[in-house]
Amino acid sequence: MSKARPTIADVASRAGVSKGAVSFALNGRPGLAQTTVDRILAAADELGWRPSNRARSLSVSKAFALGLVITRDPAVLSSDQFFPAFIAGVESVLAPRGQALVLQVVTPGEDEAAGYRRLAQDGRVDGVFLSDLRHEDPRIDLLSELRLPAVTLNRPEDSSPFPAVCLDDRPGTVAVVEHLIELGHRRIAHVAGPPAFVHATAREQAFVAALAQAGLEPVAIEGCDFTAAGGTEATRRLLALPEPPTAIVYANDRMAIAGIGAAHEAGVDVPGRLSVAGFDDSELAEFVHPALTTVRADPFGFGEAAARTLNLLIDGEGPVADVELPAARLVVRRSTAAPASQ
Repeated sequence: MSKARPTIADVASRAGVSKGAVSFALNGRPGLAQTTVDRILAAADELGWRPSNRARSLSVSKAFALGLVITRDPAVLSSDQFFPAFIAGVESVLAPRGQALVLQVVTPGEDEAAGYRRLAQDGRVDGVFLSDLRHEDPRIDLLSELRLPAVTLNRPEDSSPFPAVCLDDRPGTVAVVEHLIELGHRRIAHVAGPPAFVHATAREQAFVAALAQAGLEPVAIEGCDFTAAGGTEATRRLLALPEPPTAIVYANDRMAIAGIGAAHEAGVDVPGRLSVAGFDDSELAEFVHPALTTVRADPFGFGEAAARTLNLLIDGEGPVADVELPAARLVVRRSTAAPASQ
């Protein structure tokens, strides 16, 4: 005879609490001491209890799923440093609540709005994460029209009805420039991200402002697309200038690592003749040669905070405030050094 499936009452009995307390703990709602939550989750694990999302969705009219639409070429996304770690952070919050993440990858040029409409259709998700904010982003109005709760990753330029989870890129970018100036660099260039993205523009503006503070101007700013191929081509153009830079600041690690390869290919020693700095502190940054000076963000923590914030919004626990994460910070490694000639 098969063993009866454990119930929420069994979990409550094992943990020594009420069924209501179990419901609060398993749905991540506030009001319980952390020790009580831990005891309830341990009891659920010991009994092998898992929530029935079908029953839960019927009883509370929820999908128990959150959505993320990423507009990137799938081939490019496969080597992206940010999104895998961000998604892992999201999942660390969703899994204990019995929630799922519905991911849609939209190739640039396709109808991105249709991706959000599909998620909203028939209540397939309870809310979405809005990433890669753009200037005059039309998705803010679209999600309002769809009545789909959302959390924006960083704060949009225009007014928004949605809470934002913010990680300020600017202090890290300024710190990179100040580090290079302290080393003696005066000819510094930037390989920027796509100009349509608010965060790419913010990093570029911080780069220019930090140079201006020291009475300097950029040697050049190369617009790019966050890809390794784009970083390679941008580096080749910069090294071909009549007076090439002695240092290049890249908007992400992938372009910076590709830039190191392009410099080596051109016979330019890094950091002897060219200092290189990135942004992200991806896993490979420490293991390339030379190890990459970069700016450390925390995409896993970004994902955790975004998931918690979106769940607070969906649970309707009152006004949900913006969340400010610790600012990105400089990590100095061997790819930056004093220029060969002052």
